[in-house]
Amino acid sequence: IPEVLLQERGGRARWHGIPVLLRRLYEHSQPNGDLVQAHVVLKELSPLLSSEAMSFVTEDRKSAQESTFPNTYTFDLFGGVDLLVEILMRPTLTTEKKPQMSDDLIKDCLSVLYNCCICSEGVTKSLASRSDFVLFLFTLMTNKKTFLQTATLIEDILGVKKEMINLEAIPNLAGLVQSFDQQQLANFCRILSVTISEPDLGHDDKHTLLAKNAQQRRNGSPSQAEVNQVTILNIPGFIERLCRLATRKVSEATGASDFLQELEDWYTWLDNALVLDALMQMATAEAEHSSAESSDESVLAASPLRQRLPQSMKVVHEIMYKVEVLYVLCVLLMGRQRNQVHRMLAEFRLIPGLNNLFDKLIWRKFTSSNHVLHGQNQNCDCSPEISFKIQFLRLLQSFSDHHENKYLLLNVQELNELSAISLKANIPEVEALVNTDRSLACDGKKGLLTRLLTVMKKEPPDSSFRFWQARAVESFLRGATSYADQVFLLKRGLLEHILFCIIDSGCKSRDVLQSYFDLLGELMKFNIDAFQRFNKYVNTEEKFQTFLTQINSSLVDSNMLVRCIVLSLDRFESQTDDMRVMEMLSECLLLSYLARVENRLSFLFRLINIINENVSCLNTSLVILMVARRRGELPSYLRALREKEYAERYPGCLLNNFHQLLRFWQRHYLNKDKDSTCLENSSCIPFSYWKETVSVLLNLDRASPCAIASYIDPAYMELDQELMDD
Repeated sequence: IPEVLLQERGGRARWHGIPVLLRRLYEHSQPNGDLVQAHVVLKELSPLLSSEAMSFVTEDRKSAQESTFPNTYTFDLFGGVDLLVEILMRPTLTTEKKPQMSDDLIKDCLSVLYNCCICSEGVTKSLASRSDFVLFLFTLMTNKKTFLQTATLIEDILGVKKEMINLEAIPNLAGLVQSFDQQQLANFCRILSVTISEPDLGHDDKHTLLAKNAQQRRNGSPSQAEVNQVTILNIPGFIERLCRLATRKVSEATGASDFLQELEDWYTWLDNALVLDALMQMATAEAEHSSAESSDESVLAASPLRQRLPQSMKVVHEIMYKVEVLYVLCVLLMGRQRNQVHRMLAEFRLIPGLNNLFDKLIWRKFTSSNHVLHGQNQNCDCSPEISFKIQFLRLLQSFSDHHENKYLLLNVQELNELSAISLKANIPEVEALVNTDRSLACDGKKGLLTRLLTVMKKEPPDSSFRFWQARAVESFLRGATSYADQVFLLKRGLLEHILFCIIDSGCKSRDVLQSYFDLLGELMKFNIDAFQRFNKYVNTEEKFQTFLTQINSSLVDSNMLVRCIVLSLDRFESQTDDMRVMEMLSECLLLSYLARVENRLSFLFRLINIINENVSCLNTSLVILMVARRRGELPSYLRALREKEYAERYPGCLLNNFHQLLRFWQRHYLNKDKDSTCLENSSCIPFSYWKETVSVLLNLDRASPCAIASYIDPAYMELDQELMDD
């Protein structure tokens, strides 16, 4: 297009000379062109685009439309994005001798592309579709001067890329990662988090039986995320460096300013990782000669430029790094290589290191959190302080869940206390406790679990932190029930705290209440001491009715507690020679309530009605029926369900649905999966008895008194065709 025409049309269309500048950039950037002049032209273009990007960052993103950014649109329309990609990649596309591109030119090309991505999702998706360009960007990360711009652009691109990138395709990935200093490694974790995380199914779908079955069908071969996890675990020294990053201390110059307020103010402006890191890069430029692995940052603290930055900004910078590192470690702990990761985290003393940071950094202040709960996606919109606490709690949950390394959350004195509890109760110590390497446990006056309990009790009633705190503590108790673990927590007032939250605090958050119900169930299961403490706290009919109201208000949330009470009652009723147990059975309002068959049937009917929402509800229903079967009462329970159907004028509806869900249960649990072991450990009922009970219930012989089919009139039978074929 003639330049005269571009200038004339551009004046009316307000193109601000962008097409003309792009034409000159193209000419100067050709193989025989002048890259110095090309850079001059790019510097003219850059402010036109960066101003739009900055307005996007500082204004409400949700209300921003691409039409609001005409310069970015014009730049892309006239081929600016494709031209910059071509300029960057040209050295890799020709073997001819070519002039060396300066670092500054590369940085400016990357910055312009990033600004375009900020303002136009279409640009980001276009770049993401070019796998050759994405892989090429990783090679630019070897240059420290261009690392920051490269990392930020990659992060944006991977965020919209439809197919997950294969890390093994990155040239010399191990060498690349090993070349990073600690700051670069922390930034690289932002990229890794996208490449090793499974796509989120959504909060509501994760626990449904259908979703679990669909997930299991995909588990036949490793996903790309799982392959990527193995790839990074095989990089020498990678996990050790992450542990050092997660546990290093922040250099803290004392200041009188309000830390939290300053942190929130800075975060409002520094919502963009590139802006934050660019400022910190400027501030640390004079200290590049210092050790990249320095943990106390004493040399950096002496830099005059660094001292111009608010103290809270240094802290938020470190916190944002740790959020990314903890997220990556958390994902790895939940992956197929979990045992390998556990061994490495224990060896590199991650837990003792976090324990030493707890009071000084992790929970140095109580932060109000009225946010909704955050899922596994690390890209939430909360402040760094809140993100950091949530990722820390999620890490503890993943670390403790069904793993013997959970005892590393205690210090040596607390480990000795567990041994003493077992000795006093005349029961053997659990094998995991005996095998714990005490040199890898927490040091100091308190272990990490005890510190967590302390702050948990101080949280406001509806704080979303309570949800994650309760989940972390519950994970310590999950698995095979340990009397010593329960008593350790009972002695620290945990049961009374939970009951206060449920009954007396006025807590309305369903998520918090659910986490407390689950924790209470694990704390009380099979433990006569816990039921005695419960009875002492819930000592009036009014309190007991309040407690029941909370349970009944959402059985989906409280079903795990109901399951634990039914299991405990079943065990206690078999211990009639123990006077303590007999007294408790007669005195405890909770046990007396669940001992009545009509109350169990009420729970069973409601649980079967809501099973579609939650796999846990199905298993709780089965526990009630297994206990009934063991006592020879299964036919009477099924008759009661049939009578309830007719009373509700929906004959066959409930039992047909239950029959179908039990078929799904078989498909899900009869595959080789840890879920079956979890069921057995948590219920103390052999998995063979679970399978037998389901088979009995699904028997098609209408003469069987324990088969669901016997209680559905032929006119209302809706057994699926697949079952009939079988």
